[in-house]
Amino acid sequence: MKTDPSCPRCGRAVRPPGLWTSAWQCDAHGPVTPLQPVRQPGPAVLEALLPQARVPVWIPWPLPTGWVVTGFAEAGDDRSGALATAVALSGPDPLGGVGEAVVVAEAPGIGLGARLAGLEGPDAGDGFDTRAPDAKVRFEGHEIPLWNLDLGRERAGYTGEALSQWLWVVFATADTALLMCEIGSLRDLRDIRDGGVALEPPFGAPSPFLASALAPRSA
Repeated sequence: MKTDPSCPRCGRAVRPPGLWTSAWQCDAHGPVTPLQPVRQPGPAVLEALLPQARVPVWIPWPLPTGWVVTGFAEAGDDRSGALATAVALSGPDPLGGVGEAVVVAEAPGIGLGARLAGLEGPDAGDGFDTRAPDAKVRFEGHEIPLWNLDLGRERAGYTGEALSQWLWVVFATADTALLMCEIGSLRDLRDIRDGGVALEPPFGAPSPFLASALAPRSA
């Protein structure tokens, strides 16, 4: 059964545009960009997502050894296109077991990356980038600085700006963030659609972290 769109910041149900407003409405956060149901991993699902994406669909490339793509999410509607995208990844945790991560691109103010990171606001807040960056990734020859956010032991996250959009890399546990040193560069999966160098990412079982972190919530 298809799940209705929800608020990207809190998971509550949202009201669609109506006679008096063209925006989706959350009772807690007002006008929002609707979060669509989590998509399963697979090439057909990716092909359906790419034409809608108005922001990058980031993937670390090459992927860390043994890691696979395990799901997708996006915020937007038929009129706006996807103004936020999330690519879930799973693979060997550096300290043993299975690790999970999500890479997010989003327009300012949407709040999807912050929600996955467990933050209250729609973004990383003020001052996170006043020190030297904690990591850098490359895209088409350019370095993108990223800053480590203090998220405690439950999660770890890095954020910065790329192509005028927020970029987030959120790890399901702080230990898994040790993998950040293996992520040297990013590719935009829209290159597949736009006729760039072909990418054939490997797919795995659906991500438990993405599904639980973005599960719709009651009011």
